[in-house]
Amino acid sequence: MRGRKAMRYDFHTHTIFSDGELLPAELVRRAKVLKHRAIAITDHADFSNYKDLIEKTITAKENLEKYWDIIIVVGVELTHVPPKAIPDLAKKCKDLGAEIVVVHGETVVEPVEEKTNYYASISEDVDILAHPGFIDKEVAENLKENDIFVEITSRKGHNITNGHVVNVARKFNLKTLINTDTHSPDDLIDLEFAKKVGLGAGLTKNELEKTLIQYPKELLKRL
Repeated sequence: MRGRKAMRYDFHTHTIFSDGELLPAELVRRAKVLKHRAIAITDHADFSNYKDLIEKTITAKENLEKYWDIIIVVGVELTHVPPKAIPDLAKKCKDLGAEIVVVHGETVVEPVEEKTNYYASISEDVDILAHPGFIDKEVAENLKENDIFVEITSRKGHNITNGHVVNVARKFNLKTLINTDTHSPDDLIDLEFAKKVGLGAGLTKNELEKTLIQYPKELLKRL
């Protein structure tokens, strides 16, 4: 992992537009200092605020990319949305200009409604299932069919089931990403710490390289 190809990618972060502590410019600047090639802004969204979030993030992207050599990805994280509504809202977000849609998965540390993972996994407009908790066989098969990435997270609490996520991803040949779910300045990580997160979750060195380099590039090609 050398040279430009070894730069960091993070596809799950939050700003003051939802419950984060940083302005988009602050977040992107800190990511650039940590040698990120791409950073996605994915603030918490439901039916009440997704339009406003996407509009604001597009504005941030258009202005900041004029001055800094970093890719800013316009996204949302559908959070505690009624499961059956996820495919419809994901499509609305994409139609409005979201480049990626992340779904707040069934983490074991929050009361996420059952079947959230399932309805995320059947949506053609969902790109990443974040901190999914315990993925079952049906969900895994759907994720594979719809080419949805699964998240290995550095976020405290959500990371409890990273080992399970890695095992399922390996069994069903799912594509994995190491994201931070950043809310505060200290949440962002550099490439070296991301390696530790991946190895600690049980990734092999080959799986780690795919997770940190190959799969992020594949996701960017969708944009």
